[in-house]
Amino acid sequence: MPKLIELTLLFLKLGLIGFGGPAAHVGLLHNEVVKRRQWLTDEQFLDLLGATNLIPGPNSTEMCIHIGYRRAGWPGFFLAGLGFILPAMLMVMGFGWLYAQFGALPQTEWLLYGIKPVIIAVIALALWDLGRKALKGWLLPIGIAVAAGYFLGLNELMLLFAGGILVFLARAGFKRPKPGHLPGIFPLGFLLPAALVPFNLPLLFLTFLKIGSVLYGSGYVLLAFLRADFVQRLGWLTDQQLIDAVTIGQVTPGPLFTAATFIGYILGGPPAALLATLGIFLPSFVFVALSTPFIPRLRQSPVASALLDGVNAASAGLMTAVTLQLGRAALIDPLSIAAAILSLLILWKTKINPTWLILAGGLLGLLVHWL
Repeated sequence: MPKLIELTLLFLKLGLIGFGGPAAHVGLLHNEVVKRRQWLTDEQFLDLLGATNLIPGPNSTEMCIHIGYRRAGWPGFFLAGLGFILPAMLMVMGFGWLYAQFGALPQTEWLLYGIKPVIIAVIALALWDLGRKALKGWLLPIGIAVAAGYFLGLNELMLLFAGGILVFLARAGFKRPKPGHLPGIFPLGFLLPAALVPFNLPLLFLTFLKIGSVLYGSGYVLLAFLRADFVQRLGWLTDQQLIDAVTIGQVTPGPLFTAATFIGYILGGPPAALLATLGIFLPSFVFVALSTPFIPRLRQSPVASALLDGVNAASAGLMTAVTLQLGRAALIDPLSIAAAILSLLILWKTKINPTWLILAGGLLGLLVHWL
């Protein structure tokens, strides 16, 4: 029992202080479980990190679940994941209530006016970091083609997995793969919602379940999926509301995927927020449970490596397209453009936590309004 209490308290703490995105989360985890507590060796930690890159979902959350299982079996599996998610979920629900109550007030609009350019800068820098790793050599044309396909209205899931299959086929010498080597994700296509249907809780849950089941790459790739489903297909959100959701996910600690909690709340209150959170995070628990016995083979599999490279290239293309679209909605005048450029330069040249820039952007928006 003391082991479970220590585990739970650790991941609750990480959920409260985990600002800065997946890279920061991994750094915090390494410091706590390798250096301070010595629950894992460096080699074991890297094995788990490599495994999370081969399955869909939020990598830092999946790392927490893996570590919880290694430390305390199935009770640790659930306690670590829930401990990391819960603080952010509760905070985001609080922001959702405030947004529903005061989102239309000029003061809040001006606060978001200053924050949104910073968010665009954060996303742009994440895109640059991902693109340098994902779009090397002949993978660059795949990313460009995926971005073009997105602007042409092609389905983002098909674009994502087409990138993975293309790289697999190229590395296999364009030999026809065996049926067992093809990703078994396409049957989820029946979960794709129809356009502009009335809001309802089952469809909300299924849509987030689909997103959590297929999303590879950086958490910011989530934007492409959220926009395609909730803005374009369903018509439940505007681009402005989507940026607001990502903003709330960024200013709170923990996984960016809690943007789903915010979206659920503003669409249907607390029940929808809980269902959205369950839908997007449930696949992570399932994938970690399924992949744990196969981690050594996954990391050394040429098939998994090729598919992952292609999916990452496609993810970078999707991120590029969505960043351009959201930038048009957020950068509306010279001041907002200047704020985005300055934020990008500061992020580029320093190691400052983006949260401080987001707070500064909010203060700038309020000052502009008051002056």
